[in-house]
This record gives sequence, C-alpha cells and structure tokens, in this order.
Amino acid sequence: MAEVEIGMGKSGRRAYGFDDIAIVPSRRTRDPEDVDITWEIDAFKFQLPLMASAMDGVVSPATAIEIGRLGGVGVLNLEGLWTRYEDPESLLEEISKLDVEKATARMQQIYMEPIKPELVSQRIREINAAGVTSCASVTPQRTESLAKAILEAELDLLVIQGTVVSAEHVSKTVEPLNLKKFVREIDIPVIVGGCASYQAALHLMRT
Repeated sequence: MAEVEIGMGKSGRRAYGFDDIAIVPSRRTRDPEDVDITWEIDAFKFQLPLMASAMDGVVSPATAIEIGRLGGVGVLNLEGLWTRYEDPESLLEEISKLDVEKATARMQQIYMEPIKPELVSQRIREINAAGVTSCASVTPQRTESLAKAILEAELDLLVIQGTVVSAEHVSKTVEPLNLKKFVREIDIPVIVGGCASYQAALHLMRT
C-alpha cells in the first residue's frame, strides 16, 4: 500500500476497519509464528495491538494496569468518574443496575461533580507506579485546563478526543484549542481522534 506524506519527515498508510475488508481463502497461509503484531507510538512499544477505549465503563486505573501488563494500552478518561470521585466503584455498580430510563438521569446527576486536578494526577501516578505505559484522554475543551496536572503526574501518552475533532476549530465566542501549537509545545506524544473521514484524519495527522 502506498504511503502518504504527512509532513515533518512523517508518512502514513491508510488503515481499514473490519467492515472494509473480507477474509477470503488463499493458496498460501502465513504461519502465525512469523507474524509480528507489535506496534509503536513514539518511544513506546507494545506487544499487543490493543488500545482500550477511554470510557468509564471500559477502563479504570486497575484495568489500564492489567491491559498494560498484557502488552496493550488502556486509555483512562480524565473527565470521567475516576477523576471526580475518590472511589466511584459504588456509583458504577449503582448505574449498572438501573433501568435505561433511570440510568441516564442518574448519570447526569453523578457527572455534575467537578473534575479534581489532584485526582487527575493521582490516577496517572497509580498507572505509572505499576510499571506500565500510562495513557489518558481529555476533550479539546478541557485540554489546556488539565495540562498542568497531566504534566506533573508524568503521563506517557495523551489522547485528545471528542465526538468530532477538527484540525481547526473556529469560534466567535470562545478561544478554541490550537492543536498545532499545543501538540508542538507539550512534551508528551499526542494522539488526536474523533473524525469520520479519511481526509479529516489526514488533516489532523498533518496538523
């Protein structure tokens, strides 16, 4: 597959999801022992091609540690319950037992608790202390306000994600995050995501 020049000495190849491909028989089968599934982000190498989603229902600090020990990387949501409450286990259990109609209203109440920067740093340090790569996500709106706590805790990989993330955000009412400036100034590898097209992804990569 042809590589695309992204800029600053970097290139990339188009990737495909499961819906884009079909597995068909071939006259030749590759021995699994000959296949290398390791992958790298900056100076970090992973044995398992798994990056667990930054959702409270998927990744806790303990989950991120276990995934790291297995060779992958778990992305902790720094705007979730783990940075709003000292111990959110009981709240997560409560939500899991509610009917769908009641769960949404209850979750809205629970998420009204403000994010605590000290918990942001604490969660990152918990993962680092286990000796695995720490990775966490923030939305573009809160990236700069949480950057100090993230840097102090020495996060390894930062994910900036949203429902839709553009390389350039234009607003007449607020000062949006300047991705190009932020990524070049912060001393952490940054992954940016939340786009639905190849062209938007390529634009983000070039940014």
